[in-house]
Amino acid sequence: MIKPTPNPPDTDPISPYEPDSKKLNGAAKRALDFHFPSNADIKATARNPSKLFAVAPEATAETLAIFLVETLASVDVMVHQLVDHLEGESRYALMGISNSIMVAEITANRVLDHIDTPW
Repeated sequence: MIKPTPNPPDTDPISPYEPDSKKLNGAAKRALDFHFPSNADIKATARNPSKLFAVAPEATAETLAIFLVETLASVDVMVHQLVDHLEGESRYALMGISNSIMVAEITANRVLDHIDTPW
């Protein structure tokens, strides 16, 4: 019987792509350490919050909740405008984000219902 294709060529048995390869594991560890710092590294870094955007200290809980509800409603409108231009998986993902925004908006409205107004 004649084979339609020749035998594969002999290769070096030590491949850098095998899971037990020290070379590959070392490279993967260096890449992960570079892109994803450890918790100790993150906690050791001093926190320097930006002063560009800040919430006024005198803002009441009611004011913040109202702003949150309005912001969520605006984001939901923007997402729905984008959904109209997409199809398939991207559209479904955006609809899922929209549902999460809606749940957050309902929750914020419930919080607003429980805030005692001073008037």
